[in-house]
Amino acid sequence: MQHHYFKLYKPAGYLSQFVNNGPKKKSKKLLGELHTFPNGTMAVGRLDENTEGLLFLTTDGAFNYKITKGTIEKEYFAQVDGLITDTAIKELTQGVDISVNSKPYTTLPAKVKTIEAPTLAPPPFKIRDARHGPTSWVSITITEGKFRQVRKMTAKVGFPTLRLVRYRIGAVTINDLELAAVKPLDPLIIDD
Repeated sequence: MQHHYFKLYKPAGYLSQFVNNGPKKKSKKLLGELHTFPNGTMAVGRLDENTEGLLFLTTDGAFNYKITKGTIEKEYFAQVDGLITDTAIKELTQGVDISVNSKPYTTLPAKVKTIEAPTLAPPPFKIRDARHGPTSWVSITITEGKFRQVRKMTAKVGFPTLRLVRYRIGAVTINDLELAAVKPLDPLIIDD
């Protein structure tokens, strides 16, 4: 069987799935509304509904496992509430205590640095304006992918995430993708 591999710049407002059996299923947007994919296509990992950015899709279960369970880096750009401090960045790099499935969990050390506001598609929803205080941007690189992990990490150190974009998985970025665009992916170029 020939497998298929895609990269998608997921817009906010979409679930990272093709079928929704939840109670609000009629009001939720799914990935299949963005493009026609081959039967058996699945999202590799997830981005929560309000998170934008790079998402892989495939019909290859082994590839899915390699990306989600391995040591492949995922880099996120997070716009946070306030001017993030060196102390908060240090805490994030060392790992912080969050909750996963209602159980305590300590994140693995992350690579974290402040960045200038990246050039991205306009935000899909209103981000509060400067009258309510400053914001800052950080790059956070992790190898894990727990539910809402980056949002929980920044909140834990006192700087809640206002906008979150997954910029990179391994060596693949969103640089060549427009918002909601889908392109074929060469699975051999993922590794750094």
